[in-house]
Amino acid sequence: MPERVALIHNPRSRRNMKNAGQFAEQARARLGPLFLCPEGRNGLTAAVRELARQDVRVVVVDGGDGTVTHVISAILNAYPRERLPALSILPSGNTNLIASDVGCSLREMSALSPLLEKARQGTLMNDVSWRQPVIVSWTDPDRLPVAGMFCGLAAFTRAIELAHNPAILDRYAHDTAIFATVLWGLRLFLRKDVRNQWLGGSPMTLTVDGAAPDTHSRFLFLCTGLHKLSRGVWPFWLDSSPTGGLIYLDILGHPPRLARSLLSVLRGRISARLRASNAYRSGMAATISIRTQDRLVMDGEELEAGTDGLFHLTEGPRMAFVRC
Repeated sequence: MPERVALIHNPRSRRNMKNAGQFAEQARARLGPLFLCPEGRNGLTAAVRELARQDVRVVVVDGGDGTVTHVISAILNAYPRERLPALSILPSGNTNLIASDVGCSLREMSALSPLLEKARQGTLMNDVSWRQPVIVSWTDPDRLPVAGMFCGLAAFTRAIELAHNPAILDRYAHDTAIFATVLWGLRLFLRKDVRNQWLGGSPMTLTVDGAAPDTHSRFLFLCTGLHKLSRGVWPFWLDSSPTGGLIYLDILGHPPRLARSLLSVLRGRISARLRASNAYRSGMAATISIRTQDRLVMDGEELEAGTDGLFHLTEGPRMAFVRC
């Protein structure tokens, strides 16, 4: 029996807004009630719960990283862990890092038609990428966990706030917006007060895999479940044997030789001299707890810490992404 395929469409994604609804009409004609265009987070939660009740095994997400993150979170809160559906992504957002990483590049009917044909033939799972999302949770049991693929704190949060400035976000496409953000950030960085504030970092206490808490100011903290980023950037390496699926980078405040070593750090080519400084750390873990007053940014969305100042990061279950 062919696998049932549902599609979750975000009409407000950047590229979908340029389509004037043509693809939505075509997809609805092919999928019928399994074409979903939920309103808001509550609507998405209800829609995914219904897919879980029907045990729909393949969910296509038509949107960008933010939409994908929301769908993954809803799936993990609705489906049993032993019956998670496969996902596929039509990259239609302002940022599409997740789609690029898992091998989804086609959009609209160029992607959907082959997916439906593979579902008919029973070959959907022949070409998949497996990833583990990063799950953010809080001590408060009433606050639902959030899952995503890329998150960060300190300088990352400040950079995202710059990128979300309407003067940049509304004027430029994603790649150009990144370039404009870098230029704007460098311009601010030339001011001594801003430079000292950024380099000084944000006070944080990190506890990795239950080890002793480590309290320092952090210039930058990143954590991902992706296997690659864009433009050859990959600021991660292994300081020790991996203990889990959370890939992280931890740079302390006022890191030595940052300016002259930045390109090497961004590509994960850390020198023995920098390793010896202990200001640059990277590895793979199963759990990371962070106590901070900073906001954590997960796939473009800013999240507040709990009332106790804590974020808990854990490795999520392995999830299949069907390439298209």
